[in-house]
Amino acid sequence: MRCRAWCRVDLAGGTLDIWPLGLAFPGARTVNVAIDVAVRLVLIASPDGKYRVRQAGDEIVAPTLPVLSSRDDSALIGVFAGALELPPFELDLASDSPRGGGLGGSSAIGVAFLSLAEEVFDLPRSSAAERAHLARDLEAKLMGLPTGLQDHYPALLGGALEILHRPGGERVRRIAVDLDALSDHLLLVDTGASHFSAGQNWQVVRRCLERDVEVRSALGEIAEVAEAMAKALERNDFPTAGRLLRREWQARSRLAEGISTPKIEELLDRSAALGGWGGKACGAGAGGCVALLVPAERKAEIAAEMEQAGGRLVPARAAAGPLELFE
Repeated sequence: MRCRAWCRVDLAGGTLDIWPLGLAFPGARTVNVAIDVAVRLVLIASPDGKYRVRQAGDEIVAPTLPVLSSRDDSALIGVFAGALELPPFELDLASDSPRGGGLGGSSAIGVAFLSLAEEVFDLPRSSAAERAHLARDLEAKLMGLPTGLQDHYPALLGGALEILHRPGGERVRRIAVDLDALSDHLLLVDTGASHFSAGQNWQVVRRCLERDVEVRSALGEIAEVAEAMAKALERNDFPTAGRLLRREWQARSRLAEGISTPKIEELLDRSAALGGWGGKACGAGAGGCVALLVPAERKAEIAAEMEQAGGRLVPARAAAGPLELFE
């Protein structure tokens, strides 16, 4: 059985998806879009009673789930498989996302694996929300740090999404934006520096719960931008969405030292100098990919400038479809 799931670009309101931060800001939401940067998994029952995980030419073989979970390069799969108490299996795994790119690749792998496991081993079928919650909690268990849930819904549902953070649970709404038009304006650039989102996010969570004035002010502005971003997308007003992207990044850079880097700022400045509307680092920042919204007629010129500045272009368009399972 095979599965394909999407990574995402977070446009506004990231970090607010980490409980309980979103509840501290009335009307808080996270806005993102699935992109056709995919993760692909193939899962079968093991013919020899061992657990095997293969990725990028490497194979990990383990006799038990605890052994699989103890390896750094298979811990994510081991923890997820352990939660489901899966019998031995063989898993082939591939990801188009740059490692540490801030595109939610690990979360996409997690929900794809859960979806596959339910089919291959005939487990009770879960809803999208149930899979998102379980994947978030297992990631938090693995890292020992708070994690959010905005990465899981684009992988499961596709499209542009607004995740409203409400008491009792989030509400997910599809944003009626022209995805082809959005894609024509979207440029994704890998800085070449990996990031560790959970570590950055923990600094923000801790300081917010300690009522740090600067952090709460920045998160409040991020919440305002996210509300405006959803409205701009629904109007297909991409220049405004780009300017909101820039404003979100300016607020996000205030959350913790190291979120912004000289390379990120260089890419953003060089794009703006050529008429780009705005951009931000994906995920928690401190490296990874930068997402830009630019005039379609300037996209090729700005893309060439990004490469000249040392960035690597990541081909990406908005992906409308949900997670796919097939034989």
